[in-house]
Amino acid sequence: MMKSSYPKEDVCFLLKDITGMVKPQPAKEREKLIQSGRHYSEMLPVEYVPTPKYMEVYQEALKNYAAVTAAAVGRLADKIIASRGEDIVLVSLARAGTPAGILVRRYIRQKYGCEVPHYSISIIRGRGIDDNAMKFLLKRYRPGQLLFLDGWIGKGAILNELAKAVAAYPGVSGELAVLADPANVTKLCGTHEDILIPSSCLNASVSGLISRTFLREDIIGKEDFHGAVYYGELESSDLSREFIDAIEAEFLMENPPGEETSSGSGIEEVKKIAREFEVSDRNLIKPGIGETTRVLLRRVPWKILMDPRYKQDPALAHLIRLAEEKKVPIAYYPMTCYRVCGIIKKLADA
Repeated sequence: MMKSSYPKEDVCFLLKDITGMVKPQPAKEREKLIQSGRHYSEMLPVEYVPTPKYMEVYQEALKNYAAVTAAAVGRLADKIIASRGEDIVLVSLARAGTPAGILVRRYIRQKYGCEVPHYSISIIRGRGIDDNAMKFLLKRYRPGQLLFLDGWIGKGAILNELAKAVAAYPGVSGELAVLADPANVTKLCGTHEDILIPSSCLNASVSGLISRTFLREDIIGKEDFHGAVYYGELESSDLSREFIDAIEAEFLMENPPGEETSSGSGIEEVKKIAREFEVSDRNLIKPGIGETTRVLLRRVPWKILMDPRYKQDPALAHLIRLAEEKKVPIAYYPMTCYRVCGIIKKLADA
């Protein structure tokens, strides 16, 4: 199985280790290839190495939002147990889902006293879920036990991908559990608010030192799991366990109620942004704190939209820092579901 920097009991990665087999590519090079038709899963980005100032912002975010994140974990775990019972298998979507899955597993163990299995598998927009990983799970568990889990929902692309993918596996639910769902598309969430989940601020160094997942037929054979790289060279700066421990330290066994519904629809807001900013491809619009962070860390951003109500919001400090570092303009634009939204540069401008 794939190596990671997490304790083995926290998660089992159903991934093929392709360390040393793929050369990472710079963001601009990847962006041009992606927008000319190459699938993003056939390449790996160069991992962003945070500057000391950015790391200060991350540590501040962790300090300020650990309790908010822990409350979302607790509410989600309670909803999972209430709706699905204890006889479940958590299947997190690599890689942003993995820390969320570990936290939900630990919360369930603390509050309900049961050890639930936790796996992490790959799902890729436009390519579907890892069929070999699904076969592995379905040999060991009943279809109804599997529960998919991710960190957050932006506009719902992966949720749609999941719904299409599980149709091939009778009895497997396409429901997706997430810590935050500002798009208002799933009931199984910790909150509908666009909260800062501090793990979204970093890449591999807060995700078990694992890359995003990879799928290309010259490296991934028909019997293989989707691939990923283990970044052993980042071990000295790994924060994966520290992040989990910081959130776990804030767990409460009785959580304050969350916002049960958000006003408006995330996808309608994305359509409006596309019209107003003349973006013909909605895949270039990435709403929400988590998705905007990803745009700044590994894509070529055109601009960041920020709701003016949150100008001084410390939850957006890491985005302001990244935008400054990368010289990306911030435009103030009122939004209902999201605090912030990233827009990727069109190929002609990249």
